[in-house]
Amino acid sequence: MTGLDRESLDLTLEAVREFAADNLPDEKLLELDAADEFPVEVVRAMCGDGLGVQLLFIPEDYEGMGGGAFDVYRVCEELAKIDLGVATGVLATFLGSDPIVFGGTPAQQKHWMTRVALEGLLMAYCATEPEAGSDLGALKSVAEPVEENGELVGYLLSGSKQWISNGGYADLYSVLAKAPGGPSWFVVERETDGISWGEPEDKHGIRASNTAAVHFDRVRVDADRLIGGAEGQGLRQAQEVFGYTRLMVAAFGLGAGWAALDRAVPYSVERIQGGTPLSEKQGYTHKLIVPHAARLEAARAYIEETAERIDGAAGELNTEGAIAKYMASEAGNLAAEAAIQAFGGYGYTREYMVEKIKRDVRITTIYEGTSEIMEMTIGRDRWQMHLKTRGRYFHDEADKLEGLAVEHPETGAAAAALALHALAEIFETARVARLTRNQHLLFRFGELAALAECAGSFARRVARAAEGRLPDKTDRRFDLPALAALSRIFAREAALDVASKGLKWVCGAGGVEDARLATFVERLGLFEIHRAQSGLLEDMNLAADAIYGRN
Repeated sequence: MTGLDRESLDLTLEAVREFAADNLPDEKLLELDAADEFPVEVVRAMCGDGLGVQLLFIPEDYEGMGGGAFDVYRVCEELAKIDLGVATGVLATFLGSDPIVFGGTPAQQKHWMTRVALEGLLMAYCATEPEAGSDLGALKSVAEPVEENGELVGYLLSGSKQWISNGGYADLYSVLAKAPGGPSWFVVERETDGISWGEPEDKHGIRASNTAAVHFDRVRVDADRLIGGAEGQGLRQAQEVFGYTRLMVAAFGLGAGWAALDRAVPYSVERIQGGTPLSEKQGYTHKLIVPHAARLEAARAYIEETAERIDGAAGELNTEGAIAKYMASEAGNLAAEAAIQAFGGYGYTREYMVEKIKRDVRITTIYEGTSEIMEMTIGRDRWQMHLKTRGRYFHDEADKLEGLAVEHPETGAAAAALALHALAEIFETARVARLTRNQHLLFRFGELAALAECAGSFARRVARAAEGRLPDKTDRRFDLPALAALSRIFAREAALDVASKGLKWVCGAGGVEDARLATFVERLGLFEIHRAQSGLLEDMNLAADAIYGRN
């Protein structure tokens, strides 16, 4: 596999844990949150001699470790378990370097990435603007060419960037601006004249990160600061890394979600209600713990599958990155919400970390593209795949899972196949009735596609575990029986959600006449999907035993 070997990754993860234990205990994190304080020296130590986590994403040729997407996912998850605010400060340097790593000339890559590696420079990714938001094509920042004796020697950058992580503290800024040839990225150093910073944003969560506006007033940069050496490549360069960067945020959602559950589980063992611990009550575990563990692990399966494909040079995988981010961030947000409920009144107080985690994890559904943008990206892409394959795309994926179910019936592949078959019927009915003229339906179809595809990914992960073929660097929180139970739980949920919600929206848009409704319900396989729920409670019992170590 591309990147680090397992021993190196394990050592890196352990180093992150030890650094956090020494520098960021819970008490310190709660203090930073209450004070709305960015621990800049701690973050600089993490991205410098104290830990050197920035080396992970820098190629070995530039004094880095040369980590791959799989390595970055594992480390980002670990950082998020510690604190999402601090993790965001580290992520900002990852993101800020991406235009250079993926779009820079060899000379630019060597110069800047070597400096980041050796000097521990903090970076900021300056794309978002006050009015454009996530619409990079609507940016207003400009890069005015500067010529001397008829030769281009530099640019004057003017404009404002909003919601910039590390905005007030970065040493280097990657700035997207409109040059005469189109949107282009530039590298700008902090000391350059004409840069100013707004006050830190007073945020709902991730208060241990710095988020600030950055203003550029005719900031002069030399021509060699144009990333890639040619104008007009900015949007393409940004698109090229979405699959990768959104995978990082997916890992953040995953890590924060598990950080919340990992606090709720021991609490429920100690908390006695009605003479027995909460951990022994199905009304507690089967609502507040088990379903969220299943969703988080389904998201992990998709993250790992996508990371492997990125490391295997499978292409940009923008849609797959969107699915990973959507599923993991939504699952993490729901898990943190459940953890507050799991603690009862204590969870609602700022003395307990779950309250802070819930405020922090909310950002993962917003930055690097909101969940709604993810739904649009997924729905639009999978709609095109449905059309190109004449309705066969999801049916073909379902057929593969049916074959897997024959070899490994324990994986949940059969229920995942039902979800994909139902999705294909929903898409085809929508095509015939031209329902995607309704934007909301396309977004909802994105949600359903993400659910169904994650169910398939989870089933494949269990099958690989059964065959001893999981990646050497995979997470091993659960053994095979527990992993299989969680996959079956999620696959049943995905199938039922796809069929019932798909039926709701197709009917809600007037896509099925009353006389044909029974036929449509039959084509969705609702009877088979409900029958597949058999054994659900037994699997939830098995999963709860695994989570609580009762096996």
